[in-house]
Amino acid sequence: MKSINLFKKVFLILFVSLFLSCSYKPSVYYAKKEFSNNIYVDLDINLEDPKNSVLIKDAMNKLIISRLDSKLVKRKIEADKVVYIKLSKVSISEIQYDEKGFTKLYRASVNILVKVISLKEVKSFNVSGIYDFSLDDKSIINDSKRFDAIKNASNKALEQVLSKLSILSFKK
Repeated sequence: MKSINLFKKVFLILFVSLFLSCSYKPSVYYAKKEFSNNIYVDLDINLEDPKNSVLIKDAMNKLIISRLDSKLVKRKIEADKVVYIKLSKVSISEIQYDEKGFTKLYRASVNILVKVISLKEVKSFNVSGIYDFSLDDKSIINDSKRFDAIKNASNKALEQVLSKLSILSFKK
């Protein structure tokens, strides 16, 4: 019994030392390195969906402050980098029906264009997110449900921004 516990301890020590020696760094580390201190977020408002366009700007601001520890500035001229975002596509589709043929489940899909502009270069990429939702015995989507669905899909899309930024930091 003692030899099994000793084996587990040795294995754990070897595993931890191997993990630390590989100098693993999470993607946020590289995204932080890519971003400088002063960031300005610019928004191209989608005229078909202005309320949700503003929502993605707020979510992007929160991401920059909370995850990247960067400082938001109020004017472009003060920024080291400008993050340009645009809600490029929004769709809601029916994905499941009940036995009577009524829609049971919907899917909200969003595509967001992100451009990071600095003095040296422009990096751009798209992120997308989906959110599945159902309605309470009603087959009509009201504005409130639509807004919430697009908000959730947008948040899922923006979760991809950090990993895209870290990948782009390697491509020089």
